[in-house]
Amino acid sequence: MQTIATENYLPQSAIIHKIINENSQIKTFEIVFANQAVHDSLKYLPGQFMMVSVPHCGEAPISFSSSPTRTDAICLSVRKAGQLTSAMHDLKAGDNLGLRGPYGTPFDMVSLKDRDLLFVAGGIGLAPLRGVINYCLDHRNDYGQIFILYGSRLPSDIAFHEDIKLWQQESGITCLLTVDASEPGWDGSVGLVTKLLADINIDPSKSSGIVCGPPMMIGATLKELSNRGFADENLITTMERYMKCGVGICRHCHLDDKLVCTDGPVFTRAQLKTMDVAELR
Repeated sequence: MQTIATENYLPQSAIIHKIINENSQIKTFEIVFANQAVHDSLKYLPGQFMMVSVPHCGEAPISFSSSPTRTDAICLSVRKAGQLTSAMHDLKAGDNLGLRGPYGTPFDMVSLKDRDLLFVAGGIGLAPLRGVINYCLDHRNDYGQIFILYGSRLPSDIAFHEDIKLWQQESGITCLLTVDASEPGWDGSVGLVTKLLADINIDPSKSSGIVCGPPMMIGATLKELSNRGFADENLITTMERYMKCGVGICRHCHLDDKLVCTDGPVFTRAQLKTMDVAELR
């Protein structure tokens, strides 16, 4: 029988320090724990998540959108989608919420060292990749060229404008955007995010692809990158499934014999191909 430490069940009180409106549906919450000792002791890596709770509104897993190299506050970027996330969107700076974690298997930042990195994101999928990208920037000598391809539904849906502006100015980074449909004033690319692959020069043999976004986008992008020569073990993504506990007990988040909360949410395409995963069908 699996034994879980009691403290894993207990949310810690945290204070919203700042809220950034990324677009009409996404807000980034900069959060600090009310207990400074708890805040100072928090250890996490990009790809992991916290279980976030608001009184009378439930609890849900939210991935870190910050890098542990930047310790002033942790960032959770939240798309308004259900009861818990809608309640979070109603909160203000200074309000409290509950956090427990971190949970999950992170991106293996060691195995990515000395490789060129291709990040492909759709919509809110840029949130967990934001932490990976900024981690790489804070350890710049450990990683090669960085390519960021980001797709949104509309220009007005583009999130993380400040980050994108910095990435586009950073040496050694190529950051390209596309949208599904144009709006007045948009003179950029229109089309699927995979269309942007034609605009970059990347060697699959020395590169890793990291993909995050809606399920259909993940499946199509992984297939396209595989067709372009990326090895399955060098294609990495995150899986999103309904979960309640975050610690492997409720088993709501199962993928065959794996659990997203403990075996993931980060998986390679090689791992996913051994399972019956809808995103790869």
